[in-house]
Amino acid sequence: MPINYESIFKFAPVGMCVSDQRVIKASNDALGAMFGYGAGELDGQSFQVLYPTQDEYLRTGDRIIPIMNAKGRYSDERIMRRANGELFWCHVTGRALETAQPLGAGIWTFEDVSEQRPVSAALTPREREIAALLVEGKTSKMIARDAGLSPRTVEMHRASLMRKFGAATATELVHKLAGAR
Repeated sequence: MPINYESIFKFAPVGMCVSDQRVIKASNDALGAMFGYGAGELDGQSFQVLYPTQDEYLRTGDRIIPIMNAKGRYSDERIMRRANGELFWCHVTGRALETAQPLGAGIWTFEDVSEQRPVSAALTPREREIAALLVEGKTSKMIARDAGLSPRTVEMHRASLMRKFGAATATELVHKLAGAR
């Protein structure tokens, strides 16, 4: 029996899409369902509709480019937004079809990890960005460099996150952000 790649894409158990210049060219049913859209409703849409704010969409794009240039792929966990406005943690992985064009044609997968990591505190867009980078194991100095902020500004956001999550230490904050119990 020949392999039907179109059916594999359509019925994959994780959200998948093919994009070009951060516009979804084709998406599978799981991606639409995860984000609260009907089948094919995301096709032709900018990735921006999946982000909590336009600023987070732009900052993430800026962060992706150097990593894609260096590795040809990108992976992180970040807070995304469903069609109804609900925020949730999502594991995102992508690969450019041509490494010289990091935001050109590419394949992306999305996995809802909100059961393991619920969004449990009202966070600002910058706090969401810093929380995602902390979960990746980055230090405040590394986050400052990656986000174009001063280390002191990162420390202020981290202190705010610690208050919001009731964490006494940075390690406890990361465990709470990662959903560890």
